[in-house]
Amino acid sequence: MLAPARAWARFGTLYLNEGVVGGKRILPEGWVNYAASATPRGWIGYGAGFWTNLGDSLGATYRIEHGWPRDAFFAKGSMGQYVVVIPSEHLVIARFGRTPNWPLDADGVSRLVSDVVAAIGSKSQLASDH
Repeated sequence: MLAPARAWARFGTLYLNEGVVGGKRILPEGWVNYAASATPRGWIGYGAGFWTNLGDSLGATYRIEHGWPRDAFFAKGSMGQYVVVIPSEHLVIARFGRTPNWPLDADGVSRLVSDVVAAIGSKSQLASDH
């Protein structure tokens, strides 16, 4: 789909808000959880249209070791475009840049996500501090 970055960020927000926009349900209830969950018996860490950190795939393990929250999931374009959704942080990151997809993390997205999460401070940590 060809769309500007702002539209992709809205797409991520739709998933962040569990398929609801302006109080109206756009996606079927439970779809976001299904899409963000690893396909059973799949080894690559892919859900229904999204890469996911749920499960124990090589990619999920790498991302979690590099500071991504376990509940993060993302859409990835063919030249390094990303829409990352992190429900625990109530965060969507839209990253658009032309970068080859190989080797793993050549485009620096793992560092971008971990740096943004660190910069905003973990919402779960903030809640436990008060």
